[in-house]
Amino acid sequence: MNKDQAKETSVNDSTFVNLKQYSQDFEYDMKYATEDNFLKAKVYDCAECFLRLKTVNALIDANKKFLEKGYKIKIFDCYRPLDIQKKMWKIVSNPKYVADPAKGSIHNRGGAVDITLIDSLGKELDMGTPFDFFGIEASHNYPNVSDNVKQNRILLKTIMTSSGFNSFDSEWWHYNLKTALNDAVSNAKWDCK
Repeated sequence: MNKDQAKETSVNDSTFVNLKQYSQDFEYDMKYATEDNFLKAKVYDCAECFLRLKTVNALIDANKKFLEKGYKIKIFDCYRPLDIQKKMWKIVSNPKYVADPAKGSIHNRGGAVDITLIDSLGKELDMGTPFDFFGIEASHNYPNVSDNVKQNRILLKTIMTSSGFNSFDSEWWHYNLKTALNDAVSNAKWDCK
């Protein structure tokens, strides 16, 4: 068995992988690797998007559908180690917005992404609120947004759900892979290069 064959056999659906090694068709603004987030603190050492392989495959499928329509996924967050979840919970101890680390979140299982869409010029589509806005206005069903915002949210939700993801009602940006709930919570950290 050569090196490539050995590598292939060690990667299965639940293996953590770096999205950048599987597709170059995404934009990144990894908020928790900066201070530009609701924590006002850099909690990741570097801006990498690790997910389980099955999540990567579903996300690539969704992005292909967006690319056909002239849009692209921009990623804010991916896999989140449990230690980071604990820090977030200390700041916002509301299960409507932050999963209780005692149970763990789908982010801690490598099956959730926080995303938006950008157009062909790299401009974010108007979703009505910023990412990580903790208020009812960020809900998918919030009625007091423009028709443009409603259509943008519908576009994002429709394609993501058609690719195997569930939306999170109170956050237009958050999507869970349907099959990820049964995966184990992880606290593994990635190496920065």
